[in-house]
Amino acid sequence: MKRFLLLLFLPVLAYPARYVSLEFEGTIGPVSERYIANGLHQARELGVDFVLLKLDTPGGLDESMRTIVKRIMASEIPVIGYVYPTGGRAASAGVFIILACHASAMAPGTNMGAAHPVAMGGQQPDSIMMGKIENDAVAFIRSIAEERGRDPDWAEQAVRESISAAASQALELGLIDYIASAPEELLVQLDGRVVQMPRGEVVLQTAGAEEIEIKLRWYERLLRILANPNLIYILLMIGIYGIIAWVQNPGLIISGVVGIICLLFALYGLQVLPVNYAGLALIAIAIILFILEVKITSYGMLTIGGAVSLVLGTLLMFQSTPEFYGVSWPVIITVMAVVIGLLALIIWLVVRTHMRKPTTGKKGMIGLVGEARCDLAPEGSVYVRGEYWTGISVDPGVKIKKGNKVEVVEMEGMVIKVEKV
Repeated sequence: MKRFLLLLFLPVLAYPARYVSLEFEGTIGPVSERYIANGLHQARELGVDFVLLKLDTPGGLDESMRTIVKRIMASEIPVIGYVYPTGGRAASAGVFIILACHASAMAPGTNMGAAHPVAMGGQQPDSIMMGKIENDAVAFIRSIAEERGRDPDWAEQAVRESISAAASQALELGLIDYIASAPEELLVQLDGRVVQMPRGEVVLQTAGAEEIEIKLRWYERLLRILANPNLIYILLMIGIYGIIAWVQNPGLIISGVVGIICLLFALYGLQVLPVNYAGLALIAIAIILFILEVKITSYGMLTIGGAVSLVLGTLLMFQSTPEFYGVSWPVIITVMAVVIGLLALIIWLVVRTHMRKPTTGKKGMIGLVGEARCDLAPEGSVYVRGEYWTGISVDPGVKIKKGNKVEVVEMEGMVIKVEKV
């Protein structure tokens, strides 16, 4: 009988509770969306008991936030939201995510709230459109709060009035379930808690649970670095001018390689940001115009057109993004100053080239000063530009003797006409 009971409870003893640990710090966007979606998918594949989502965010994109919330709400595994570490926050989009979790906690010294919708690109929509956006956000956050048994009125105020709550206040208001200084402390507090899942009530067994940490994958880390509009813009400009330099000087392979690599990284980063495609198209047109300037003699007009397209494209490309996803003005001004400086240099070189006196051929000979190597009567040998020429004096009345300096005034075939200097 004892052996039978031992065999019966052996699986429980052999397989302690396991959980997947996810940790994300930064703005909510496509990178965090992919990371959390991958974490929930792996948690389901591994068959863990729950997921611990540690979050520290100032907010982010509405579309990414809604996708994350929908995945948490539809999760078959309990998701525990945790505003961590101390000094962190769950602001704006982060509030929606924490409220959507099946249970939630905050570290001391953290806060949550300030979820009022932010106008895209820093441009405030008209009152009717802003009212629609605000009401939609209010309805969404109230539905989340009601589903999780949180205070829907506070959630509405977080959107309409941008109110915030510290950890202790959030606990008093019932917005979170625990305050824990560290994940280990939180696991002790969570042990035995009952959470409501689509399949029914689930009792969490968290004490001594085995952690399976899932970190950002390498390309997610790369996207996280590249999800910086300032960096993307700089890489885009380096890519453009690297390719242009390569087209102008085919032997300069290194500039072409660097330009292509930078351009590919910029385009890779653009896939995680909501960009204005009209602005991107203008930048593409600028690249084409710059390249055509090398092939077509336009006296700088194509370069001017490319610079104008580049400036307009820059201003439009990130116009539809929230303020924290926009290109900073110092970066724009610096890059535009470099572009205008290069444009001025190109135009100056073109003008100087066209105004420069020819140095080869028939026109290049006119005006050169040489030396008579014999008396010209009126024909003789003249030494000009390191070569001996047959020279004829254009003024027979002026005697040109050996050693006199002469200037070329005309050229016919291989014979030059000179006059005494």
